[in-house]
Order: sequence, then structure tokens, then C-alpha cells
Amino acid sequence: MTFDNVWFLSDYGLDDEFVGVVKAVVRAIAPHVHVGDVTHQIPPHDIRAGSLALARSMQYLTLVPSVVLAVIDPGVGSDRRAVAVEAGGIDGAAPAAVLVGPDNGLMASAVAMVGGARRAVALTNDEYHLPAPGATFAGRDIFAPAAAHLCAGVDLAELGPLVDPITLLPGILPLSRQEEGSVTGEVLWVDRFGNIQLNVDPDDLLLMDDPLVLVSGDKTRTAVRARCYSDLRSGQIGLVTDSYGLVSIALDRRSAAEELRIGSGDSVTIKPAE
Repeated sequence: MTFDNVWFLSDYGLDDEFVGVVKAVVRAIAPHVHVGDVTHQIPPHDIRAGSLALARSMQYLTLVPSVVLAVIDPGVGSDRRAVAVEAGGIDGAAPAAVLVGPDNGLMASAVAMVGGARRAVALTNDEYHLPAPGATFAGRDIFAPAAAHLCAGVDLAELGPLVDPITLLPGILPLSRQEEGSVTGEVLWVDRFGNIQLNVDPDDLLLMDDPLVLVSGDKTRTAVRARCYSDLRSGQIGLVTDSYGLVSIALDRRSAAEELRIGSGDSVTIKPAE
């Protein structure tokens, strides 16, 4: 099987040549391939943020079967495994994707999003690596060549020994909890507009009437549910179901994160006003 698309996510940023070099390696091995960027602005070494971005994107990256190259790798050069994971597809159908990257939890939630792992291998066959002057650029020397060879039709099992998918490191996404009429969640993500995405399902708020109270640390604010940002009055804090189906805290044309001084990883409790 061949693939025509590689979708590339990393924490490399755009100041250095790293992204361009990785793309050049892929295209040198598989010239027919389109290499698209998911993002390269994940904070350095932030596996959790990368995992979330990958999970949010995965249903769209697999509209056609693709290779997903994900590199957030603070353990580069250590004994952490480099892996490729074939995911999705049932009853003999083609996999939805093959994900290539470090086995550090980065890819686990994305794999689950498309139906779970079918096969996985450790990328130890150096016939499919680039010669490496050092061990600190696995994105260039191991992951990019593996992704490209898969696109060119090399079978997954040629890249290294099969590993049991159950031994892959699990994801690190938190769960919300309900207690005594309230819901406590965690900030998953703050987007560039300052909207605060929570790990809270809108259905968790169905039995609560507006107005609602948001509590985070020593900060307490009142909020209302809104269909979209422009339904909010100036300065009014809203709970909006975002484009991924989760509850987000938002203001109209202002940053809720700056207003509330809330960031990724913070705990937020939502409860009815007394």
C-alpha cells in the first residue's frame, strides 16, 4: 500500500531549519508525497499539548488514508522506543493512518480516535534510516525516512520488529468529574484568541440553569451559556460549545484567558449560582 499524504506535527518551531530538513528527507525518498503541516508551534517538549492537538486534528487528517508524522521527543537519543503504529480500518479495509513518532504517549489518543492500533513496530531496521552523525535528530534520521518509505509502499513489518500495541505508552488526557451538582474540569488548551477549552462535555451542564459560576483557584466569576461568541454582551463570560464539541470559556472579541488569568492545566469548577 502507498500513501500520498504525510501530515507533520512537531515542537520544532519555525526559527530553525528543522521542519524544512525533515520535509526534504521525506520528499527525497517519496517524491510523490504531499507533506502538510499540522503545527510546529507546540511548546518545546510539551507531549500533552502535542497529544491534544493531534487528537483534535485526527478525524480530518484521515479523510483519506495518510501517514502522520508526530515528533515531540524530549527523550530523543535515549532508550525510548521509536515506533510506527497502523491504526483504524476493519474487516480487511486499509488503515486510516500510520502514525510515526516516539512511544511517549504523544500518539495514543490519536490512535484511539481512529479506531485503535492494528499493528505496531519498533523502528530499529537501520536500512530505513539516514546515517546519523549524532543521536539528537530522530525526526530527520529515523521518523522522516520511516514515514517516507511507508508512503513508497514498504510494509510496516519491514521497518522493525512487531510490538504488542498494548505495550505502547497510554495517552495523558485528563477526565472531568461530577460531584454534588457541579462539574470540575481541566483546561486542555487556550487558542490564539484566548478561548479556554475544557475537558467538559456540554451534556454535563444540562441539569444546571443559568447563570453559572466558574471557580478556578481563588477566582470566581459568573457565566452564561451561549451558542456563539457574538451572542455575549460586552464583558460577559460565556460557555460556548466549540468546534470540537467541548465546553469553552469565552468572551466576545476578547481573551478569556487574559481576563480570567487561567491557563493550560488549571482546574475549573462549574456550578449553578446559588
